[in-house]
Amino acid sequence: MMSGLDTLIAKSLDSTIKENLGKKTLQKVEQRLFEKYGINLTQSIEDFTKLDSVLREFFGEGAEGLEKQFLENIVTLEKESKTQNPNWVAIEDSSLAKLILESFGDEDKKNILNSVLDEPRIISEILEISQVPQTSGYRKINSLIDNGMLIVQGHVTTHDGKKVNKYKSIFDNVTINIEKNKVIVKVLLAKESIEKSSVIQVVQCR
Repeated sequence: MMSGLDTLIAKSLDSTIKENLGKKTLQKVEQRLFEKYGINLTQSIEDFTKLDSVLREFFGEGAEGLEKQFLENIVTLEKESKTQNPNWVAIEDSSLAKLILESFGDEDKKNILNSVLDEPRIISEILEISQVPQTSGYRKINSLIDNGMLIVQGHVTTHDGKKVNKYKSIFDNVTINIEKNKVIVKVLLAKESIEKSSVIQVVQCR
C-alpha cells in the first residue's frame, strides 16, 4: 500500500518518467519490470525500490541522477537550516499544485483537512468537526484519500468489535505565494509522510 505522499505524487511521477526516458527505453524498462517483478511502471512507483533496481540495470550509478531529476520535476525538498524545517516541500509540478490549490479552495475539503491536522480521527468525527453534510462529506473524504492527502493512521475498535480507520492529513501546513506572476505552493509534510514514502527514501536517503 502506497504512502500518502507516494499516492499524491504518483500520477505526476509516472508522467515525468515516461517523458524523460523516451519511448524505446521506456519499453525496455517496462518489459524488464514485468519480467522481474510482474508489474508495470505505474505499479513500480508503489514500491520504488523495484523501479530503482531495474533502472540500475540499464543506467548503473547514473540511475541516481535520473531518479533525482524525476523527483525534482515534481517536488523539491527544502534544505534544513536553523530557520527552515527540512519537511517543507516546494511543489514544482503544475498539475499537482493545481490539485492542492483546488482542494484548499474547496471550503468543505479545507475544513476536512484542517480537522485532522493535529490528530487522526474517524470519519464520523471529521464530519462533525468540519460541519460538512454527510453525503457530500463522504465523497470529499474519499477523494482526499484517493489523492493521498488523507492517510490512515491507527484505528479504533467499536463496541461490536469492528475496526474503524482513523485519518490524518499528510500536511502540517500549506503556504501559497505569488512570485513574478507564478503561484508558488509549498507544503510542510507530516514527518511520517516522508518516513513512509518509498520514493523519498530511495532518492533522498542514499
